[in-house]
Amino acid sequence: MRFLLDHDVPDRIGHVLAAEGHDVAFLREVMSAEAPDPDVLAFAANERLVLLTCNRGDFLELARSNEHAGLIVVFRRRNRVLECAAVLRLIERAGESGIRGNVNFA
Repeated sequence: MRFLLDHDVPDRIGHVLAAEGHDVAFLREVMSAEAPDPDVLAFAANERLVLLTCNRGDFLELARSNEHAGLIVVFRRRNRVLECAAVLRLIERAGESGIRGNVNFA
């Protein structure tokens, strides 16, 4: 799958996803750090990237009324290993068909 990591998602998650064979883009590498959330979601949709974010408040609301390629809200845990494991478990359980176009939580 192809992912876009919002600026608030730990880089470690992106590196783990890339090591698992996924395409990963970091927001800071493709857009301005000041890009508003609607623009981030629109960019991800246009590029068919599943957006990973920790910003559930803003992006859940945006996802209700805007097209998107998929949204994964990452919950902060005690350490990065647990966060990475939660994301990988979600991808394994849901598969691409369960993630594309849907809102998921990891």
